Order: sequence, then C-alpha cells, then structure tokens
Amino acid sequence: MPFSRGKKRTTSKIPKFNPKGLENQDGPQTKRSSSSPHGARKKRTAFVDITNAHKISNPIKKKDPVKKLQKKVSVLSKNDVSLKSVINSEEKLEELKNVECNIEKLEEPSFKAPIPPHLLPPEIPPEFDIDSEHLSDSTHTVEYAKDIFDYLKSREETFVLHDYMADQPNLNSNMRAILVDWLVEVQENFELNHETLYLAVKMTDHYLAVSQAKRESLQLIGSTAMLIASKFEERAPPCLDDFLYICDDAYKRSQLIAMEISILQALNFDINIPVPYRFLRRYAKCVNAGMDTLTLARFICELSLLEMEFVPVRASLLASACLLIALVTKDLGGWTQCLKFHSGYSVEDLAPVVRKLHDMLISPPDSKLAVVRSKYAHKVFFEVALMPTVSLETLERFLK
Repeated sequence: MPFSRGKKRTTSKIPKFNPKGLENQDGPQTKRSSSSPHGARKKRTAFVDITNAHKISNPIKKKDPVKKLQKKVSVLSKNDVSLKSVINSEEKLEELKNVECNIEKLEEPSFKAPIPPHLLPPEIPPEFDIDSEHLSDSTHTVEYAKDIFDYLKSREETFVLHDYMADQPNLNSNMRAILVDWLVEVQENFELNHETLYLAVKMTDHYLAVSQAKRESLQLIGSTAMLIASKFEERAPPCLDDFLYICDDAYKRSQLIAMEISILQALNFDINIPVPYRFLRRYAKCVNAGMDTLTLARFICELSLLEMEFVPVRASLLASACLLIALVTKDLGGWTQCLKFHSGYSVEDLAPVVRKLHDMLISPPDSKLAVVRSKYAHKVFFEVALMPTVSLETLERFLK
C-alpha cells in the first residue's frame, strides 16, 4: 500500500499473496525495487519469493538473428502448406459437385414402396373443393378438414340413441322439453357457445338412456351436463357456484359434484359426441350460404332439440335436413352435388327427416316453450323465427 508523503513509515507490511492474476497486476504496487536506497539490507518482495525472480541473472536477452531467420523460414513453409491444403480442398469440392451431378442424372429406381391408404390425402374433385381458399389461414386446418368431419361422422355410430322415455317411469317428453328450453336460457345468460348447448343436451339424453331418474333430479342432471360441456367447449367456463345459483340453490355443492361423477361414468368418460351444429357450419360452406340462411338453419336445428322424436336422428343427417329447409325457404335451390359429396346423403335420405321438421315448424308453438322462438326473433339473429314457413308443396319439389 503506498504511503503519503511527509510521514514516516512506522511498520513494515509484507504484501499479501494473491494467487489469482499476480502477473497482470496494475497500479502503484506493480513491482518495488529490489535494492535498498541507503545500502541497507536487501529486502525480498513476495512476488520475487514466489516466482524465484531473484535467481534470474540476465532476464532480458537479445534475440539470436539465426534463430529469427529460422523462424521466418518455418512460417513461410507453413503458409505454403496451408495454401496447398486450400487448393486440395477446392479440388475435392469440385469432385463432390461432379459426383452429385452424376447422382442426379441417374435414373430413379423403377420400384417404389406403396404409400399406406391412411396416409394418402383425401381425393377431392376440384368442383367440390371448399377448403383451398383458406390455405393461408392455419386456423382452418385445410389439410385435415375433410378427414376431421369424416371422423366425426364415423363416430356417430358409437352414439346412436333410441327413444328411452318408455324406460323412464317418472319422466315424460314434456318434462324433457321444459328442461331443454331452460338450458337454452342458461346458454344465453352465460353467453356460452352453441356447441356447449348441443353437447349438454346430448349428454343429458345419453345419461337418461342408461340411468333412471326422478323428476326432482332432472334439473340437476341438465345443469351438471351443461357444466361438463362448458369445461369441454369453453375457454373460460362458468364455475360450479354459478350453476348452483341458476338452480336457485335447490341443490348442494356435493350433489352437483356427485352427479358430475355419475354422468361421466355412465358415458365412460367419452364426451366427444358429434353435434349437429358443427356439421351445419361445414355443409353451409358447400353452397356459400349467407349468415341469414345459416341462422335460419340453426333456428330449425335448435328448435328440434325440444322434440323427443329427433333424439335417435344422427347429428349429420339432422343438420343436412335443416340446411335443406333453409335453402328452399330462402329460394337458394336444393341439395347440390357438392353437398351430397361432403355430407354423404342424397335427397332420398333427407326426405323423411325434412318432413318431420316441417311438421314441427307448422305446429302451434307451446307457450311454456318459448325461449328458442323469442331468441331467434331478435334482430341479432335476423328475426328468422318470424319468417313464414315454406309450404310443403314447395318443399316436396326439392325432395324428388
């Protein structure tokens, strides 16, 4: 440590040993003189002691000119070697390029391994292609759209229902219709997706098809099915307490949880049930249907949820029949070849369901089941519920 001027040094301190960076120290303590200024006893610093610098008699030597010349010659020889290696590498690169060119010129082998059928892309004729316009939008999953809906259509065989009301001694079709009408109101109040509503109704029907229920527990079954569907479909589903609230606290929290377990076990935890709403949107693309036409088809489809006779009908078939009625009502034509290709149904397949739906539309509405009609009478839904129903004679012309 340096001392200030004008003060005598009272104690002598040996610099502490710092094993790191001794050779790169800077500052006032870089190196002290090894000779005493007044002929006193010579002191050794720690740096000299550690490095044995005091034993070096002549630390600086002049370089030998012969060795210097030898070093220059060796550097030149190394440069020659590196230059030769560069030339050799360039020659090898040219050889590789020639080999690649020769490989490309070789004929391809005549035998190719066949691609498995499940890996082949679906063959869609150009006139039936409804997805290529969305190739730039990854959210449409154009490469898989046809396969996805073919898969959903194949899964319908797993979820075929029958008229189970005969096996429910404590329930009837009118009670079920009141429950579905209430679920539509719940979907509106919570602003849930329409897919959530359709899935909740499907799960309710599948549960009642395998398990007997009392009248008092019917609302519990429906609200719990809506809770499960919300967890499956919604990005931000309502919490359990919200469903207890809409039931006017008629049930306890433990009852709702127990019913959730019971429904999932009854369905073997397989709740990815195909619903008509998904097929309806898909098939509407085949004819470039406007939003008003699609909304009319949705109204007919949602109204059919109240009716027990449509429970056994497959979702894709029901969606196709609702769309055909909407197209005829809007005077947009009938069932096209593109719709037949993507749905897999002909007009003959749709005719029985279309006639049943027409009977439902012309029948007088029940005052107790007014939620669906009042919902689609709003301007947001183009007031499609107020439109006059197409006549059966006009409809029959498109069913031939």
